Parts: sequence; C-alpha cells; structure tokens
Amino acid sequence: MPRSPEIRSQSVKSKTRRTILKAGGALFVSVITPLPAMASQILAVRVWPSDDYTRVTLENDSDLKVTHFVVKNPDRLVVDIEGIDLNSTLKDLVAKIQPNDPYIKQVRVGQNRPGVVRLVFDLKDEIKPQVFTLAPVGEYKYRFVIDLYPTNPQDPIAALIQKGDWNKETPASPPLAQAPASPPKPDPAPLAEIKPQPEDKTERNPKAVPDDPRMQMTRMITIALDPGHGGEDPGATGARGNREKDVVLSIARRLKRKIEQHPNMRVMLTRDADFFVPLGQRVVKARKVQADLFVSIHADAFVQPTARGSSVFALSEKGASSTAARWLANKENSADLIGGVNIKTHDRQLASVLLDLSTTAQINDSLRVGNAVLKEIGGINKLHKGAVEQAGFAVLKAPDIPSILIETAFISNPEEEAKLTDEHYQEQMADAILTGIRNYFAKNPPLAKNRLT
Repeated sequence: MPRSPEIRSQSVKSKTRRTILKAGGALFVSVITPLPAMASQILAVRVWPSDDYTRVTLENDSDLKVTHFVVKNPDRLVVDIEGIDLNSTLKDLVAKIQPNDPYIKQVRVGQNRPGVVRLVFDLKDEIKPQVFTLAPVGEYKYRFVIDLYPTNPQDPIAALIQKGDWNKETPASPPLAQAPASPPKPDPAPLAEIKPQPEDKTERNPKAVPDDPRMQMTRMITIALDPGHGGEDPGATGARGNREKDVVLSIARRLKRKIEQHPNMRVMLTRDADFFVPLGQRVVKARKVQADLFVSIHADAFVQPTARGSSVFALSEKGASSTAARWLANKENSADLIGGVNIKTHDRQLASVLLDLSTTAQINDSLRVGNAVLKEIGGINKLHKGAVEQAGFAVLKAPDIPSILIETAFISNPEEEAKLTDEHYQEQMADAILTGIRNYFAKNPPLAKNRLT
C-alpha cells in the first residue's frame, strides 16, 4: 500500500539522522584513537679516539632511555637503546671505528628486539665506561655519549718523560716493549645472547741566546700547552669553513717541537689529537705534571667580522678589563656545554680549587709572562689591545701555575683566517710565543723542585 507523503518525509528524515550519526560516530572514533608512536631517529654518529679516552656520540631527535653493562672474557661493553629502530645512520657506526683506536676493537650493531637497538663494543683493554646524555645546545640536538676510559691510565709524568726528547744530555727513555700478541679470541657471541654479569670486587729561535747565563737553569722547565676546544667542540669557524680547534692544534704542535729543541725545557699537550677535554681537566693535567707555565692557544671569533689582531689574557679576580674580554671569557667558558661534560662525575674538590684558590701571586706572574709574549707577538701581527687583558677564563684558574690565554688572531676575520691557515704564519706565531716564554723565564727563573720532575 503506498505510503502517504508525511510517512515518506519522516522516513527520509530518519535515514538522514542515521547517516549523520554514523558519520559523526566515525569522526569521533578517529579523533580519540591515538596515532602510532613515532620511533626516535638517530641523526648522526661520531667517534673521537685518543690516548686519554675514546668518545662515541649518537645525536638524536629526542631523549633516549639507555642501559649498559660490561662483559668479561673477552672484554665487551653492551649498550641497549630503547625507543629506536635500526637505521642506516646507526649502521655507519661500524665503519667509523678505526684500527688504531686505543680502546675499541670493533662495534656490532643490531635490532635486539622490537624498539630496542643493541650496540656491542669489542674492547682492546679493560675500560671504565661513562654513559650519559646531553640536552640540546648550540647546533646540537639531544646527544647520547659513551666515554671509554682506561681502567689503569698511565702516570702523566712518566708519559711526559717517555714521549719527550727534551733532555739532550740524558737519552730519552726507550719506548715500552710491545706486549706479545694475544692468542686468538673466540668468535663474538650474537648480540642478543649477551647477558649482564656480576661485577668483580733543529730550529732554534734566533732571538734566544744559548750562552746567556740567565738561562742556565738548575732544573727542567715544564710547559703545558693547551690547544683550545676539540672533538665535539669545534670552537669558532671562519667564513671559509676553517675550524678553530684544527688551527690551534697545528700551532701548538709546532710550538711543542720548538720547545723540545731546548735541553732545559719539556712540554705537555693537554690534547694532541681531535678530542674534547673539559676545562677543569685541562688545568688538572697541567698540575699533574707540575707545570711551570700554562699556555692556552685560541683563534676566536667576534660578533663583527672586522675584529682583528692578536691578544693575550690573564685571569682576573675582580672582573674583565673590557667588554670584549668579558664576552670572550663567557664564550670560552661555555666550551664544557658544547663539548659535553658528564655532570654526574663533577668533582667538588676540583671545583673548589678552580673557583676559590686563585692567588694574587699567580695573576701577577701571569701578567709578567703575558707581557713578554705579547711583545713578541706584536712583531708578527697587529695587536687587538696593547696590554695584557684580564677576564674570568675558567681554564686559567690553576692556583699555583702562571697561566695565559693567547688569541692568535680572529678566525672570524677573513684576512686573519687566511693567516691562521698559512704554515709560515703558524711558524712565526710559534717562534714569537717561545721567545716570549724564554725571555720571561730568563728574568723569573722557576723555584727549585725535585730533579726528577
């Protein structure tokens, strides 16, 4: 029987309501249903080997949950990273381990289980790992850091004596005999099967006068050279892409060779390769070898590319001697944030030494040696300031060692960037620094110490 127009109208309205409700219900479900979680991504991997320690850095787009443990016989470090999937960037870590790495033999990377990637570092020696994360800073995003330190580090004075050829009267200590080759080790276990184990309880400076009686020292003079930045911390970068950390290491190496040509002088580098050394640790290294002088070498940048000239800085207890000096000190003191320091290992005693015990005598001696060096540097480059400046540089805070920081030139200035990368200028700079140092010690001979040190 045909339906009336009213009935047909009600039927159409009912269908319309059901359609709207269905669509609304579908829309409602789609809103409250959570989207699948996106796995974190490893953006870059970097490896920084050195005799001091080897650092492995994984840069990622978010903070990661990480666990690690050490396995013996053979020595391995196992690191599990949660919330990521294996990608090509992470696989590149395998190729970044070099044969001459002091501590890592090889690394294996694999998907241990869904959402968990396992790294296994096959080690050359027993190590003490430090594993920590760094918050984003500068151009870096989140970083996960693995530092591999030797369990039995070499004594720094013994290393200084062994490596140096500074004593022309007494032959240098012969190199240590190489240990016999280790027997073949079993094939490494699959990544997933590794389980935690319980812990077991010729060129001399022409200005120097060899026969000058003032230079006849009764003991060795030890110089600590500190090439700024390194590793994760590139320092300033010039317009042509040259990095401060590379330039100052090259100058420091040239200066080291020149110092070693003098029979009454020896030298230690706080870093002799491209790796990061925390500011406080640079001071500690100098104190461990009982250095008579600490020289930190830099090639910094300023906000204006027209800034130019060389400078020498000493520590200040009362504040910076200029706005530029304060700006540079703040910039240099931020190196630990960029380079990456494990704050969990912060040494309160070290902090006390660096912050509280800087003495007036140390600063006065630093100003004297700074003036001697500045005078010589002025002969090869324009000076940014005609006198030694002062500011609160953390790296100059050894309480018992005269300490200066040299800005060899501004790498942010295109003309000076070209100078800094020129071998002849680097040689001139090294000569000038050495002459200033020798002139200072000729007038200020160091106090007597044990002849062995």
